[in-house]
Amino acid sequence: MMSKFLMSLIVSIISLNPSLSLALATPPRIDQKVECDLLVVGGGLAGSAAAYEGLLAGKTVCLTEITDWVGGQISAQGTSALDERPTQRSLLFYPRGYLELRAEIEKKYGMLNPGACWVSEACFMPEAGHEILLKMFKKAEKKGKGKLQWFPNTVIKDMTIVNNQITEAIAIQHISAPGQPQLNTKPLSTIIDDAYEYENSPKLDKTIIRFIPRQKANQGADWYIIEATETGEIIGLTNIPHQLGIDPRSSQEPTASSITKDPYCTQGFTYTFAMEATKNPQIHEKPPFYEQYAPYYSYELPRLADFNLVYTYRRIHSMNPKEKRSANPREWPIYPGDIAMQNWTWGNDYRPGTSADNLILSPAQLAETGQLEPGGWKGGLRTETLRKGEENAQGFFYWLVAGTTDSQLGEGVKQKYPNYRYLSGLNSPMGTVHGLSKYPYIREGRRIIGRPSYGQKDGFRVSEIDISRNNFRQNWYPENLTPETYRLLWLELGGLNSLPAFSGQKTIAEIKARSRSTIYPDTVGIGHYAIDFHPCLTLSPPETPGNTEREGERRGQGQAYPFQIPLRAMIPQKIDNLLVAGKSIATSHIAAAAYRVHSFEWSVGAAAGTTAAFSLKTEIFPYQLVDDLPYREPILEELQRLLESNNNPILFPETSIFNQSWEDWK
Repeated sequence: MMSKFLMSLIVSIISLNPSLSLALATPPRIDQKVECDLLVVGGGLAGSAAAYEGLLAGKTVCLTEITDWVGGQISAQGTSALDERPTQRSLLFYPRGYLELRAEIEKKYGMLNPGACWVSEACFMPEAGHEILLKMFKKAEKKGKGKLQWFPNTVIKDMTIVNNQITEAIAIQHISAPGQPQLNTKPLSTIIDDAYEYENSPKLDKTIIRFIPRQKANQGADWYIIEATETGEIIGLTNIPHQLGIDPRSSQEPTASSITKDPYCTQGFTYTFAMEATKNPQIHEKPPFYEQYAPYYSYELPRLADFNLVYTYRRIHSMNPKEKRSANPREWPIYPGDIAMQNWTWGNDYRPGTSADNLILSPAQLAETGQLEPGGWKGGLRTETLRKGEENAQGFFYWLVAGTTDSQLGEGVKQKYPNYRYLSGLNSPMGTVHGLSKYPYIREGRRIIGRPSYGQKDGFRVSEIDISRNNFRQNWYPENLTPETYRLLWLELGGLNSLPAFSGQKTIAEIKARSRSTIYPDTVGIGHYAIDFHPCLTLSPPETPGNTEREGERRGQGQAYPFQIPLRAMIPQKIDNLLVAGKSIATSHIAAAAYRVHSFEWSVGAAAGTTAAFSLKTEIFPYQLVDDLPYREPILEELQRLLESNNNPILFPETSIFNQSWEDWK
């Protein structure tokens, strides 16, 4: 292994060199060569949407996924309860593929909410999400005359980059070794390191796959790679400019909890699990590690301290789904056979926030562990933290049924509820013998820094003030921002209302903030969700008795206006044939807390798939579609018309720079 000095030098060179070329380490062999028009890395909702649109555009799409289910949040991560906002949902203002997904759920069950949950209008079994998406892919193949090549249990190990273009990618697909239990018997932490190694092991047999372009273009790119992993793996592997964790406080991120950046504090991740109500009490064996994590578990708030409320929150199967219920979920009955999926902040969320236990490794940590060396990539995660997240989740089930402590509310609040069982086995809702989701629900990964753009010379991104409904007149802001930063904040918040302040006709105090999100000329998709935080904890490890959430992290939490997905947020620096979808687009730490839920992921994935197919057809790189902004970009407008004609919305109704109020959107 190289010295730390040489590894740091490599990181510096990659960061500073405007032209990126990287050679991969020679793999021991190539077992399979696969040609693609689009290589979609990551089979979550964003990756699924990109593949869906690519197939409809008639392209050969290669789709890789670390698990054996497509769908990410709605399947392999177990969060099969669609997070939606009321106004957007009432208008069904979603991309065509997302609408088809909802329709197929309703068709399968005869209703949209077979779980009779209260967090969403659509709660269902995770495997249904996987099955429905595969069905949608087949229909898209037939309709668009595209071709899907689906690679489950597959990770990207290495890439060749020549003159800012990815020219090949090396992947490893794994199956269980002969005589070993089948996949999904043991949790992810037990095989993830092995999955990134070329050689066969006692646990896994490997197939090494070389992905290459299907054809040669006269100009532009031969193919496109779409980064749709949950943590931004391709961003970490190539070390292109990106952010991780907390951004420093600024006029665009005024509510940031720190005046300096902190790459170790990302939002908590969650291993979900399913539990079933039973007629009779069950015998529950205390996990050997339970006492270690027990000081963490809590209902969190007095108004949430109700078992019925927690159980029906994300119920994914109900024995009486059509039963009329009161407006108060605390009064909803729970019947034997009802199944709930658990996803709770002070429960199975695991929330590390220091350099000793952070899940997603920073560039410096990747260099120190050899992952930036050719052939050294192992996924960019801390395996020990994954393992502890798994234990924490299993311990939370025991707390729900047998625990009597509460870390936030004290003694006498938590009662025992023995009439429930933990669901495990390959036929269980999570499809695993261990009962946990196949992959954790990741709320925040690596976030690219877009290319320099007008008004953002250091790199484009969507920030807090672009979407937040927060009241920035509160005393906290002038007390904690410098006078110049506070002035810039209000000049930016005012939009057109700020113009008199530039000429001295109005003071900063007289500027009225716009009541909408920022409008982007390069919008290619939409989203709407609150800025929702599951903050990292202050001390390491997270389960330390008396631990607290990082101070100030929830200050940025709150409602957001409907927002757009600018193409510039999907275009990374240094690599011209890479598009970024999912949670790794160019957003700030606070904005990312809204740009992470189901319908957004589909919208950004649809934009990525459509843009990639469009760029192949026109032989124009995506960055060339936006390089003359703010001046008109006629070919960009052609792409936008294509998206809209395909029923993939890029604007909310009545979007205009002159429409200053979107207060009706809740």
